[in-house]
Amino acid sequence: MGRQTVHDHQHWMQIALQEARKALDKEEVPIGAIVVCDGEIMGRGHNLVETLQDPSAHAEMLALSAASQKLASWRLEEATLYTTLEPCPMCAGAILISRIPLVVFAARDPRLGACGTAIQVLQSEKLDLKSSVIGGILENKSRDLLKFFFLTLRKR
Repeated sequence: MGRQTVHDHQHWMQIALQEARKALDKEEVPIGAIVVCDGEIMGRGHNLVETLQDPSAHAEMLALSAASQKLASWRLEEATLYTTLEPCPMCAGAILISRIPLVVFAARDPRLGACGTAIQVLQSEKLDLKSSVIGGILENKSRDLLKFFFLTLRKR
């Protein structure tokens, strides 16, 4: 994994935000995620819940699946997940099971955030698996995208 700086995290989060914009273009909630390993993107995803009519088609789930396919392993022990919104409990569970050691997210999710905002899953004392978490990287950019989406949705 190496030593990553705030600048590195911002660089990768910009790419996750590009994924979120793809979701926005499809009139999906604009959430994007990427999985990075050894300085290379192994998986990408953006929210496709409405497009696929699948409640599990979250950006993080799709990025984890793509990375697992590319690496031919469900164990992503050397990877970092970047996501534009704090993962929900479902995604947090998949993150733990896939052994992702570090999750970097942009905006906090007071409704479903499972990295300590609504509940704590990724660093729960009750679980034997844990992931480190860094939050707030390019938070305003992600929050602005989400606000734009929901304002536009209300006007329809």
